[in-house]
Amino acid sequence: MSIIPSLLEFNQKFVEEKRYEAYLTDKYTEKKVAILTCMDTRLIELLPKALGLKNGDAKFIKNAGAILTQPFGSAMRSILVAVYELGAREVIVIGHHGCGMTEIDPDRMVRKFIENGIDPLAIKTLENAGIRMDKFLRGFDRAEEGVMHSVRMIRRHPLFPQAVPVHGCVMDPETGKLDVIVEDYREEA
Repeated sequence: MSIIPSLLEFNQKFVEEKRYEAYLTDKYTEKKVAILTCMDTRLIELLPKALGLKNGDAKFIKNAGAILTQPFGSAMRSILVAVYELGAREVIVIGHHGCGMTEIDPDRMVRKFIENGIDPLAIKTLENAGIRMDKFLRGFDRAEEGVMHSVRMIRRHPLFPQAVPVHGCVMDPETGKLDVIVEDYREEA
């Protein structure tokens, strides 16, 4: 059974009772920051609360592991839009301990694709076109490694403004404790 009917039922009451009024803001980031973070369910409410951020304070870009896999993919595009169009003056990449991306095995994922009906020929075609599954589905050994990968990709992006600092942090998904890995990567050797 689909979750859609229960979501729509709740949504109708939410709108009728005007509960949205508590979240009214505009599209520009109040704190002038864009945050690339993981899609992990433990971070949905914890991350903004642990940082003292409320609705409208930051632009949140989420994906698996806070990893940029492609310099011209949708997550990087979102960062560029946040900086150039929506007022972000800093970018923070926030990974977390215990991330599911530390357990990702690209070969196992490909097997799961096939087990779920994806034609092996489609995978072979993608690989022949230059989409390497081992790179596309790549995880990392430690959260810090994943954060630094994304920080470097942002800083080195040919369209990213050099005047905008990029920071890297790792969060404990149980306590919300934030550790700074790098503050403004440009200062690193």
